[in-house]
Amino acid sequence: MVKISKEAALAYHESGRPGKIEVKPTKAYRTQTDLSLAYSPGVAFPCLEIQQDPSAAYRYTDKGNLVAVISNGTAVLGLGDIGAMSGKPVMEGKGLLFKIYGGIDVFDIEVDEKDPEKFCEAVERIAPTFGGINLEDIKAPECFYIEQRLKRTLDIPVMHDDQHGTAIISAAGLKNALEVAGKDIAKVKIVVNGAGAAAISCTRLYMALGAQRENIVMLDSRGVITSDREGLNEQKRFFATDRRDIHTLAEAVCGADVFVGLSKGNVLTQDMVRNMAPDPVIFALANPVPEISYEEAFAARPDVLMATGRTDYPNQINNVIGFPYIFRGALDVHATAINEEMKMAAVNAIADLAKQPVPDVVNDVYKVNNLSFGRDYFIPKPVDPRLITEVSAAVARAAIDSGVARREIADWNAYKKQLRQLMGQETKLTQKLHDTARRHPMRVVFSEAMHPTMLKAAVQAYQEGICHPVLLGNEERIEKLAQELELNLDGLEIVNLRHDREAERRERYAAMLTQKRQRDGYTFQEANDKMFERNYFGMMMVETGDADAFITGLYTKYSNTVKVAKEVIGIRPEYHHFGTMHIVNSARGTLYIADTLINQDPDTEELVDLATLAANSVRFFNEEPRIALISYSNFGSDTSRGSVKVRQAVAEMQRRFPSMKVDGEMQIGFALDPELRDGLYPFTRLNGEEANTLVFPNLTSARSSFKLLQGLSSDVEIIGPVQMGLNKPIHFTDFGSTVRDVVNITAVAVIDAYVQKLKDRVAR
Repeated sequence: MVKISKEAALAYHESGRPGKIEVKPTKAYRTQTDLSLAYSPGVAFPCLEIQQDPSAAYRYTDKGNLVAVISNGTAVLGLGDIGAMSGKPVMEGKGLLFKIYGGIDVFDIEVDEKDPEKFCEAVERIAPTFGGINLEDIKAPECFYIEQRLKRTLDIPVMHDDQHGTAIISAAGLKNALEVAGKDIAKVKIVVNGAGAAAISCTRLYMALGAQRENIVMLDSRGVITSDREGLNEQKRFFATDRRDIHTLAEAVCGADVFVGLSKGNVLTQDMVRNMAPDPVIFALANPVPEISYEEAFAARPDVLMATGRTDYPNQINNVIGFPYIFRGALDVHATAINEEMKMAAVNAIADLAKQPVPDVVNDVYKVNNLSFGRDYFIPKPVDPRLITEVSAAVARAAIDSGVARREIADWNAYKKQLRQLMGQETKLTQKLHDTARRHPMRVVFSEAMHPTMLKAAVQAYQEGICHPVLLGNEERIEKLAQELELNLDGLEIVNLRHDREAERRERYAAMLTQKRQRDGYTFQEANDKMFERNYFGMMMVETGDADAFITGLYTKYSNTVKVAKEVIGIRPEYHHFGTMHIVNSARGTLYIADTLINQDPDTEELVDLATLAANSVRFFNEEPRIALISYSNFGSDTSRGSVKVRQAVAEMQRRFPSMKVDGEMQIGFALDPELRDGLYPFTRLNGEEANTLVFPNLTSARSSFKLLQGLSSDVEIIGPVQMGLNKPIHFTDFGSTVRDVVNITAVAVIDAYVQKLKDRVAR
């Protein structure tokens, strides 16, 4: 675990803009009209609408996406009662987590009031501002009263996350851990060390899952809570045991199946663990020092199933797996409460998610090959992108079914797409590509099937209905890799191009290639030898119609791939060159960037081809191209070769396409800022328009630009490289491509192949 120093933590919070959160406008505000709409006089109209119908606040304000994180600072982390203001960094941090995991806006509110009645009165008076309230770091037993009263008096969701967040995640973990151990929750003996808000709520939720009260023993700082002890509060009295033979933790855990620690570090010894039942479940959740270390627990009992609150060990019980998605689902149906049905729906959704194949992005973050359900993985990881859809949808559905929702969701698939788009996992363009490909799935050859990324992408593309994959490679090695990655290859075709049974096809392909390239010095033997290479064989499959599209590039050098593509497929007759494009999706819109892979230092003729290809490709994606040819100069302000070739390409483009919105040479800032550009250069064909297609003067600048955009923001999605100009759908990937990148390119290749088939039919 990374050691966090006081100096580093203080510098983190102080540097730049102090704190961790800010408020950003969501509407235009640059003009006087914008400001008049935002404030006076325009703002009066939504005010009057809300006066007539209070629910209209969800339409005209941020209420439906705004949560208050409220605390009085009486139980801040492990620091105790440090006061409302001192707890503000924690509340800001909670707001940060709400935003990055659930897309939810937060105001953190620190109330300097310990009296529960007065605290509740303060919250009740500000509640109309919010769509939900997250109570945080309020000590027991006051927190129980505060939450129950606010749930009774307010008509928006209220949840004390210290109680229910930990309860929901640990309940999901316990459900799965017991399944792995082969134990029935109704029969297991459970020891809960700790009797605060989290411990009480956790244990109640375990009972809702089926745990029996008589099988539960709870301890506080004084030892086992027994029914004959005096001065017990209502919550502790409920869990007091009638047993008189146990008083200490050592006595309580002897023979126990489950230990749940919500107390302090190093209180569970190895001897205690050795005395537990077979396959003991240990949730040591004290943080940062657990009740027993991961290493000590396994040294004592190798059969242990263990979870902690720490990020550096398997099975982390982390509230962030729950609260952003629980509130997301509640807000999206304008729920009046977070009830038991919604909490149980979250438990089941989280537990079920751990049993599903793990996304590639999760494996990459945790530097593992393939997580799978079992002793070391029975809780989803906090970075799992599916939590937003699965947990939020489950909670929203439970709210509707239990009658606390004021808004229905008719199309659950559309709702999940909306959530993915909200979190930047999927843009409308990406979804459109996938939907289109699913309507017309094609045979796609994956040349590098022995690359884990390529194999995962092929399986995923097949499962999503995007294509019918053909895997090139040795079938035994591919099947072995699939077993290691726990991938199901049912429905996928494997072609071993080196196998004797492919000899006839190799010879047929070689004869065709020889005839095609005989004036380039090709001999049949040379062509036949090339058919033992993946790129030659796979591209010939497309050239002959044995397949519809081809994906390569994770292993192969681009220079070699380009050479093969030119020889086998060839460039479309109306062009002399071909290139690639990357699509950049961001909050400000979509940019098409060319050429990002093929042409290192294009001359004027090449730039004209690339700009024309880019225009056609943008139309392929149903957008009207607005093309800027980029340079370091503006409209003749420099006479060096780099500027002149761009200027000449612009002149030729404007001559060939008089109505096309294309201009340059111009600096990139002028291409993206119409007000700046048009004020100085009103003659431009792009007048009044922001360029959406950027053609760069060389490969270095084009590639650096989209990589820079990708690296600067996690909200940017890159699709590409998209091939432009070859006779058939041959598409390339990048060395650093993820599984999702390859799947996206596969969708583009499928659409490309479908369009090609339509053109062929028209030609015939």
